[in-house]
Amino acid sequence: MNEFDHKYRGRFELLSTTNVSDAMDALGIKGATYGVRPMSERWGKVVGRAVTVKMTAAGETKSKHHLGMKAISMADQGDVIIIDNGGRIDTSCWGGILANSAKVKGVSAVVIDGACRDLDDCIDVNFPVYARGTVVATARGRIMEHSTNEMIQFAGVQVRPGDVVIGDRSGVVVVPHERIDAVLIKAEELYQKEESMIREILSGSDLLEVDNKFDYEKMLRKEE
Repeated sequence: MNEFDHKYRGRFELLSTTNVSDAMDALGIKGATYGVRPMSERWGKVVGRAVTVKMTAAGETKSKHHLGMKAISMADQGDVIIIDNGGRIDTSCWGGILANSAKVKGVSAVVIDGACRDLDDCIDVNFPVYARGTVVATARGRIMEHSTNEMIQFAGVQVRPGDVVIGDRSGVVVVPHERIDAVLIKAEELYQKEESMIREILSGSDLLEVDNKFDYEKMLRKEE
């Protein structure tokens, strides 16, 4: 078991993306993305260290291999492949062959700022795909892999290899690897506070009294 799995994976899996996003807001860290969701209702939370892929337009310079294959080869078990295709939904950058290969390798999921195809194949092998949508058009002749495991932008957020990617049905958030401990401590604090509020509300306490007691409006005040 690697250090991330031993120290952090279980703690992140107990939290929602909104817990983590709120913690990052409180700490002044940008990590919340937008518009990327699981492509099937059967897929819930995913957590893993980022293996990054950046796409670019196809042209005179040719790629030496099909997009995504190098990332799968480099990934360790439990990692998440995160693809920057600039939000394009007119062409795929992930499909069935890649999903099968990633599943065999033990990759947790793929998260795409763009579109996938072969969704039925991905569902058949139960390989989670998060994306902006689906499309039938192949990547061939349209886009190609620009770089693998280098810094990318994903829905306005900087992502580097080894950063932590968390996804659920609310969306995707990325935690810089240097800030894991601080983010987890704050996220767990916020989670416990919200759970306490829910318990009091369900027990019949007045909502405004609960709000005043827990100072909910100010709970995301940024840390000094």
